[in-house]
Amino acid sequence: MSILVTPETRILVQGITGDFGSRHAKASLDYGTQLVAGVTPGKGGQVFEHGSHKVPVYNTVADAAKQSGATVAVIFVPPPFAADAILEGVDAGLDLVVCITEGIPVNDMIRVKSAMQGSKTRLIGPNCPGLVTPGTGEKSHGGCRIGIAPGYIHKRGNVGVVSRSGTLTYEAVWQLTTRGYGQSTCVGIGGDPVNGTSHLDVLKMFNEDPETEAIIMIGEIGGTAEVEAARWAKDNCKKPIAGFIAGATAPPGRRMGHAGAIVGGEDDTAEAKKRILAECGIAVSDSPADMATTLLKLWGKA
Repeated sequence: MSILVTPETRILVQGITGDFGSRHAKASLDYGTQLVAGVTPGKGGQVFEHGSHKVPVYNTVADAAKQSGATVAVIFVPPPFAADAILEGVDAGLDLVVCITEGIPVNDMIRVKSAMQGSKTRLIGPNCPGLVTPGTGEKSHGGCRIGIAPGYIHKRGNVGVVSRSGTLTYEAVWQLTTRGYGQSTCVGIGGDPVNGTSHLDVLKMFNEDPETEAIIMIGEIGGTAEVEAARWAKDNCKKPIAGFIAGATAPPGRRMGHAGAIVGGEDDTAEAKKRILAECGIAVSDSPADMATTLLKLWGKA
């Protein structure tokens, strides 16, 4: 099993005809993802071709979902239009919307969060790398790659990865793969202050997934999401969890890389989060180079 998506999940791409969207649509098709439709307003009726793949393009998400059976959308559209693109997926009744776009105004995301109240749609992102459920073929091809993560570093296995940082997601995955340990699903939730899915949401899903036996959780300075997840895990999750918190050298009040990575007080510093994670039974790595080693030691595999 896996969480959120499987190799059979049918995907549509919003912004498939743009440079960024087309590049990653091709990479997902190469990975074996069931990419069944594209959406670009005004270009409905065109066909997106890549090798032997011919993906129909529609003007709206509603039409694309109805005609193709897609249940998940991934968004590669510019920031001024991304909020409306998310809501188009919500209005179409999709199960999941993954927004890769960086730089969406916070006010736009507040509007999106309000509009999504009570809907069936889950949002991952924005400003995220997306998610990967590896397949079982050569280099894990035949899996489901949604977003911008390099597919070849993944390997099918039993470790769940959740992270605010795209680059650190890839680092954790590669460390695991090179040590012979694969992943159930890897989820990049994004680094913006207003996003759709939290560490806690993903931890709960990993906890309920029988295939996921251990977890790596990667966080950053700013906010309390990692602390909330750790405190829940202390009382509810028996699976081994390793953690890493980026931003130990960040000065207070300065944004570091992500819009949500800004220290506002003593409780959202890296040191405070690391201390609380450790108190909750999470093995905390002091270096991003040791994330897999830290997990494997806790798990009894090293």
